[in-house]
Amino acid sequence: MNTKTPIQELQRPSLLDYKELKKKPIRVILDNVRSAQNVGSFFRSMDAFLCEKIYLCGITPTPPHREINKTALGATASVEWEYHSEALDTVALMKKDGYTVHAVEQCYTSIDLSEFEPTPSQGIALIFGNEVNGVSDALVAASDACIEIAQYGTKHSLNIAVCGGIVLWHLSRKM
Repeated sequence: MNTKTPIQELQRPSLLDYKELKKKPIRVILDNVRSAQNVGSFFRSMDAFLCEKIYLCGITPTPPHREINKTALGATASVEWEYHSEALDTVALMKKDGYTVHAVEQCYTSIDLSEFEPTPSQGIALIFGNEVNGVSDALVAASDACIEIAQYGTKHSLNIAVCGGIVLWHLSRKM
């Protein structure tokens, strides 16, 4: 019979132990994301997959924030983050730090996520854009490449937090 594993048996690290763990070289840039709950979901996914850092840009809400906390469930304490007013400046910083920058966006030249093979030792920064307008044209142009998730229904896109969880899970397995 299937039964749920009790939380006490999941053997998750403490907050202090988590902060000492080596993180996967995956960074996320959220640009002009409106929903604080989407931001909180990113924090939680970043924690789950041992990602390095999240950059909150433009109008993106920042902790401490009640709606971020609602979905982050404490991950704002475990995941490193910074606020930058301009995402383009953040992209330049990522490239200076040696990271490749990929916009997660539907572009003519997008690489299907299922075919994307990151170099495990190469840091990667992922840009996610506004819930309505997506990643801005300027950020797409500044990116090294674009990645997209194949979709087969009538909707044009996934919720940003769902998309982020899928992409982060895929990359964390490859890295």
